Amino acid sequence: MAFALHSHQQPETCWLTEMKWSDIHDIAIELEEAHPEADILDIRFTDLWKWVQDLPGFDDDPHKSNEKILEAIQMTWLDERD
Repeated sequence: MAFALHSHQQPETCWLTEMKWSDIHDIAIELEEAHPEADILDIRFTDLWKWVQDLPGFDDDPHKSNEKILEAIQMTWLDERD
């Protein structure tokens, strides 16, 4: 079982969580930390799908994602960057 330690949180409030496709905001934060140089609007959904699955702490069925979820992750990631 994989867990992510959210490094954007203060050490005294860090906790271990298992990310699912529904954790859009957490995924966006982790993607920004993992890929700060990425051109968010030019990412292909196939690449985004793979990047999410490669995140430490992500543990969900790859088939539970869809275009709507990937678009929500992409837009939330864009908001996180701003």
